[in-house]
Amino acid sequence: MRTSIATVCLSGDLVQKLRACADAGFDGVEIMDADLIAADESPEEIRALCDRLRLTIDLFQPFRDVEGVAPDVFERTLRRAESKFAVMRRLGATTMLVCSNAGTATDGDDATAARQLGALADAAAPHGIRIAYEALAWGRFVNDYRHAWRLVELADRPNLGTCLDSFHILSRGHDPAEIEDIPGEKIYFLQLADAPSLDMDVLSWSRHHRLFPGEGSFALVDFLGHVWRAGYDGPLSLEVFNDTFRQTDVSRTAAHARRSLAWLADRTAAQLGWDDGQVGGAQVPTGFDFVEVGGAALDDVDQALGQLGFTFRGRHRSKPVRLWTAGDARIILNEQVRDQTTRVTGVGLTVPDADAAAERAFALGAPQAYRRTYTGEQVLRAAASPDGTEVYWNDPSPEKDWESEFIGGEDRPGPLRGVVDHVNIGYPWHEFEEALLFAGSALALTPEPVSEVPGPMGLLRSQVMRTADGSVRLPMNLAPPTAPVPWRHIAIRCADVLDAARRARSAGLPLLQVPDNYYDDIDAQFGDLMEPGLLDELRENHLFYDRDGDAEFIHLYSQVHGSVFFELVERRRGYDGYGAASAPVRMAAQRRSA
Repeated sequence: MRTSIATVCLSGDLVQKLRACADAGFDGVEIMDADLIAADESPEEIRALCDRLRLTIDLFQPFRDVEGVAPDVFERTLRRAESKFAVMRRLGATTMLVCSNAGTATDGDDATAARQLGALADAAAPHGIRIAYEALAWGRFVNDYRHAWRLVELADRPNLGTCLDSFHILSRGHDPAEIEDIPGEKIYFLQLADAPSLDMDVLSWSRHHRLFPGEGSFALVDFLGHVWRAGYDGPLSLEVFNDTFRQTDVSRTAAHARRSLAWLADRTAAQLGWDDGQVGGAQVPTGFDFVEVGGAALDDVDQALGQLGFTFRGRHRSKPVRLWTAGDARIILNEQVRDQTTRVTGVGLTVPDADAAAERAFALGAPQAYRRTYTGEQVLRAAASPDGTEVYWNDPSPEKDWESEFIGGEDRPGPLRGVVDHVNIGYPWHEFEEALLFAGSALALTPEPVSEVPGPMGLLRSQVMRTADGSVRLPMNLAPPTAPVPWRHIAIRCADVLDAARRARSAGLPLLQVPDNYYDDIDAQFGDLMEPGLLDELRENHLFYDRDGDAEFIHLYSQVHGSVFFELVERRRGYDGYGAASAPVRMAAQRRSA
């Protein structure tokens, strides 16, 4: 698989972009005309730099407003094209992207369009240049890839082919299956982009909201499958217009982009039954092994866990690390992390084969994370997520029992028994899409539909990444750009949260102060459906409630410790959500108590 990326995807000047592309492992680039025009370097210098970086210049783009114009306008178009052909020869680029006319076309006759495209191809031929014609989603007369291909066929030139762009095809709802009717050798180039489902004009959608593969809602695996089955063997290239990516660190974004292509190729090869030899099979997690909270001083977290009913299992024999358990839920407190703010620093996942899971993540471009270990201590392989949170993999092998490294704790289980239900993670605006891709690619999780939750400072965007059976759930939250990053929390599922709440209150656990107005509203919504006395129990024990049909969700929250808090949840009769309707009340209460 050869990979490429349009320089428009990245921030910085052209030289910075090219260096970042090479460092990220791309094989080639699409040079955007605007990037070259703004560069201090000559086309010859850019060509030499690409040679040194071992980057091929796969495409020069875009050339616009060609077909469907009056004869005198077309003559000026050919003069303009000759100038760009000369620049391409200086660059060493041999394929030009020509977009369907969205601005100057006045003639919708196919014969006229094909004749003019053919004339452009004839003008390019002496320069050794191919023309890749693409249907823009907002093209005046040509906005469907099938129409663009008919014009290429009608023009019938050996150096005229088509360019397929996933955004232009999928945003208009066109069926990509007919791509397989195009001969592979006439698909000169492939551009890939994902996008969220939005109800807006397609031009604005394209210019501001494209995403890298795996981050949006497009069926890109199916799309690439059709392209590959057609016989296309050129590079997989990214063309992503996105305001966020144009402002973030160029090296990090390039690495993120390269990872997205590895993920897409891996998923598509698996769907087609091919082995691309690059990425191993997905290791779907079977549960949480542990969650780690780090900070310089964690005594308050120790106290809160004890009040919640966790059992202290001991201190690590060689490190300032402590272990608390509640049944199968394991929380590690790590004071090696010298941050003054308490935060979630690591998540452990159980998988069928930990080494295979780690190797797959590294093959997808996830950076490896390391921890100091001593002789006889268990080594768990790990990757660093985009924000630095480390993800560890463990499997059922008997030799991977790291819990025995903790000494001096209680052997008898405490009153709280449960499992980690979900770990809720907040991200700043510039890390969110990258984090979603990491969870989907490196962790083999799948997305739930996006939801929006009203908060004290605006709408909170929430995207849950999870396993199909719900054994691992990572709700990922994005606050408005001007709002603080949402706090993270660890949710423990137990069989009787009412009993757990009573015990926690008796143990002195400070709970969020929930306003009476909240319980009045719960009564108005669900009072006639709730079992007798439940509403009074909720009010007395500061519990939250949600209902979906007969299914119920009862949960409580601890106070916030640094940027972390804990939640106890009980899911009754198959409730599968997260109590989103109560989130605004919870967030407001936390702001008051912070």
